[in-house]
Amino acid sequence: MPVTPDLPAGVSVEPVLAALRPLAWGAADILRAYARGLQPPFGFDKALQIQEGGDGPVSAADLAVNRWLLEGLDQAFPHAPWGLLSEESAKTDTPAPTAASAQAPLGDDWLWILDPLDGTRDFLQGTGEYAVHLALVRHQRPVLGVVLLPEAEELWLGLLDRSGHGGEAWCEGRDGERRPVRFSNRGSARELVLVASRNHRDQRLERLLAALPLAERRSMGSVGGKVATILRGESDLYISLSGRSAPKDWDMAAPEAVLRAAGGQFSHADGRPLLYNTGDPRQAGCLIASHGLAHGEICAAAATALASIDPGFAV
Repeated sequence: MPVTPDLPAGVSVEPVLAALRPLAWGAADILRAYARGLQPPFGFDKALQIQEGGDGPVSAADLAVNRWLLEGLDQAFPHAPWGLLSEESAKTDTPAPTAASAQAPLGDDWLWILDPLDGTRDFLQGTGEYAVHLALVRHQRPVLGVVLLPEAEELWLGLLDRSGHGGEAWCEGRDGERRPVRFSNRGSARELVLVASRNHRDQRLERLLAALPLAERRSMGSVGGKVATILRGESDLYISLSGRSAPKDWDMAAPEAVLRAAGGQFSHADGRPLLYNTGDPRQAGCLIASHGLAHGEICAAAATALASIDPGFAV
């Protein structure tokens, strides 16, 4: 039975998906051109300029995709009552929140959260492990997610039902053919394959991963790319542990939406859900995404290990 996500009055899911598909593949074309030193489509500047900011490199590719998607959504739905928050607009329009004083949440009931280039360092390093994230959020929880993997030519889509506890997720290629999610059947913690960040690691994360009874550990870039390996059944588990920095709303919202719509789980190690548009975009703590078969077991083991590794750390 088709899933009906929570959408604004007068907006239905099929027109939204019909608008998102060409926007996503246009974003893929922009990024693939920049990655290869070619002239990008749609009139964007060919130069790939890199600026080092507090959260990592920002390139012309980020900004081009940011503009392409935000303008495309605005043109497709000029009267829809939703707001737009992207990583790039947050860097320029919103003062960085501090631990003592976060900014006010955006006031929109529905909010698109966009990361135009998740895995910027991997993009610049040429690994191909980068993604585009786009999620529609309401009441601090995602209702729809898009994870685009340009180099793999995979468009992952997830729709959560109105209860927020079920949904539908699938993968599309450029031809529009749907491919189903294929979680592995590895069920116990000792069988699980973990995928972790290549560029965002510290000693606490290394100690945590070593403390967990896992079968295998792999590394790659982009949260969306890591979650896609779970959706394909190549891995089963992803763990993020905040340190000097923390992932942001735009890193997690779309991958969470797709994974949970498929029947997986994404939570803090103590079981709390991730909340978005709280006023502070940081997603701090120990965040665990999985295919769901041993989620509670892994969460409990991670919380116990962290109590020894870093007493007082808020998971």
